Amino acid sequence: MDLFIQNAWAESAAAPDAGILNLVMLVVLFVVFYFLLIRPQTKRAKEHKKMVSSLAKGDEIMTGGGILGKIINMDDDYVTIEIATNVQIKVQRQSVSTVIPKGTIKSIN
Repeated sequence: MDLFIQNAWAESAAAPDAGILNLVMLVVLFVVFYFLLIRPQTKRAKEHKKMVSSLAKGDEIMTGGGILGKIINMDDDYVTIEIATNVQIKVQRQSVSTVIPKGTIKSIN
């Protein structure tokens, strides 16, 4: 009958420090996640917010979709960029991913 029923083995009593050890491991895991995931993400978000707030007319930018253009007009929420001669588009300020060095657009064309 041992074929269908597995043997039950008795376990020794757990050490009283096992609960504290589990708590310490949980705290260590949270600290690792904080330094590897949460902190870098908040740092990038802070840098992006600073970059978006410092945009000015005449800056050459790249949007999140990869569109290169020069800022010609700015509102509170939107930026009008010129992507070609007499071709203007309006994008949200938050969609600007980077400010590129001046003259980059001319060197690409």
